[in-house]
Amino acid sequence: MSGSRHRPRHPPAEGVQRGAPHPSGRRADPRRTSTLTQTIGIIGSGLVGKAVAHLAVAAGYHVVISNSRGPHTLTALVDELGPLARAGTVEEAIAAGDIVTLSVPLPTVERLPAARFAGKIVLDQTNYYPGMGDFRSTDLDAGALTSSELVERHLDGAAVIKGLHNLGWIHMQYNARPKGDTERTTLPIAGDDAGAKAAVTRFLESVGYDVVDAGSLAESWRIEPNTPIYFWPYAPVIPEGMAEEEAKALFQQPGQPLSPDAARALIENTQRPSPIGGTLEGMPPVHVALFLELASADTVRP
Repeated sequence: MSGSRHRPRHPPAEGVQRGAPHPSGRRADPRRTSTLTQTIGIIGSGLVGKAVAHLAVAAGYHVVISNSRGPHTLTALVDELGPLARAGTVEEAIAAGDIVTLSVPLPTVERLPAARFAGKIVLDQTNYYPGMGDFRSTDLDAGALTSSELVERHLDGAAVIKGLHNLGWIHMQYNARPKGDTERTTLPIAGDDAGAKAAVTRFLESVGYDVVDAGSLAESWRIEPNTPIYFWPYAPVIPEGMAEEEAKALFQQPGQPLSPDAARALIENTQRPSPIGGTLEGMPPVHVALFLELASADTVRP
């Protein structure tokens, strides 16, 4: 990747208004029928949850978005998302979702109503950052479980698929491209349920990404933090010495596309990190700066 490559910058809006251009160039259209009966339940209304919601409604999905503070706190966001979206309680988002996303930090999962997830397809966007929220797991630190196996253990009866977790909220939206676009990039998923994998694959493909299978949940360490396919391939390179404001502007442009073959090579050739888990020091400094600038309480709570 080269940080010197410049492309037209997408509007820095929090999301896509009804009828406004999707970052991939498509328009949200409530009349679409391919996904009209599909609903994405989103748990978490922070930066990641908002990005998922914008992608989903732009692709024609219905969305029920939730947080721990109640639907009344989401009025402005739902107005922004348009008629395909509504706010709900966490329980309502779970019940409504054909796919339910965990767009929250890993430590909050243990506080979710686990029994409500039975029989649900769960897209696990969480990542293990030891010490974040004072959360540590001896099983994760020892490599006895992957973080998604820990999630599945808590959400007994759910089909958990790891995915849409390995790029930041900015590039989650701005890297999306329609099928056939030469700059369409590739995301990995991992899981144990073939039907759930197929459903998540269809969702990710429809919102703008190619998908490769990284194996089972036990093998999902290959796509966790501090592995080659985590975060860095999806973000622009920031040249050494660039001024902070310029770096922030450049960072909010799409990264270079990653082909399915290149993604598979990264996954197959990775070795399990030691120690296990992500760190802020392992992220681009400009990403951390933008996160601290834009994040609020709803980014770190469900």
